[in-house]
Amino acid sequence: MNLLAALDALLSTGSVSAAAERMHLSAPAMSHTLARIREALGDPVLVRAGRKLIPTPRAQAMREPLRRLMADALLLMQPDGGVPLAQLEREFTVRAPEGMGIVYGATLLAAVRRDIPRARLRFVPESDSDAMALREGRIDLDVGTLFDKGPEIQTSLLYEQHIVGVVKAGHELLQARVTPKRFAAQQHVALTRRGKSREPVDTLLAEHGCARQIALTVPSAYGALMAAARSTLVACVPEPLARAVAASLDLAIFKLPVAVPVEQVLQAWHPRDAVDPAHRCLRDCVAVVSRETRFGPLAKRDPSQPMHGRAMAAHRALVSKAR
Repeated sequence: MNLLAALDALLSTGSVSAAAERMHLSAPAMSHTLARIREALGDPVLVRAGRKLIPTPRAQAMREPLRRLMADALLLMQPDGGVPLAQLEREFTVRAPEGMGIVYGATLLAAVRRDIPRARLRFVPESDSDAMALREGRIDLDVGTLFDKGPEIQTSLLYEQHIVGVVKAGHELLQARVTPKRFAAQQHVALTRRGKSREPVDTLLAEHGCARQIALTVPSAYGALMAAARSTLVACVPEPLARAVAASLDLAIFKLPVAVPVEQVLQAWHPRDAVDPAHRCLRDCVAVVSRETRFGPLAKRDPSQPMHGRAMAAHRALVSKAR
């Protein structure tokens, strides 16, 4: 690459001394570089014609391709990577609760494509045994409660969510006050929780001397909602997702008989992506869409994280509306 840069300077200036000045080299050093170029190409490259140096046919043919190559190389060295977002083609892999991709995936894709028209999104399910995915670059963004994130992983708060109980409309549990004992006595559908061996509701019920009767365990909150809609099972799921699908699935939402702590939902990324404009656009869109679609209550944006142009405008509009 250094020889190509020197050749570009030599062909552009037609002078060893001028090329040396452009490359911040001495004239003897540039003469030595020209000798190396001639040896590498097996061509004189520049020959003397009177007081001038003129390119050989081989060098003349290389002039425009070399100029384009050097322009591309300079673009790659720009802080923003050199490729305008409008021209970028990229697939983002997002690990998130299943319901996010199903309910909000298309909305998020539309938001990202306002700035990156050729972007693609691929949602992958949560896993309770794969804390290395961000570090190893197998996913671009991790969304969830993230109990098992690595120490170097960067995060921002999307929103906080309550856990609620959900049953099929008309369920007998709701015919009287929901006590810990009545609640625990029902048949339940439980979730496989990434990074946790049991759900918080079980720890709190144990303090009341109760334990849920778990008949079915599924890997996602959306799966639990579907199970509750098609049976008499009781589900405990995040409130935003429950409210998003309750009407369409004919579900009833109720307050749990124990005080389950509020959960913080984060988005997380590896530091190597922190300043990447495309990744920053993705993060901004996730933050805005999660609020705009009522996925969660409006959370304060971390001012240390820059926001992409259109996402910033959308964020300001949402904050104004909230006020």
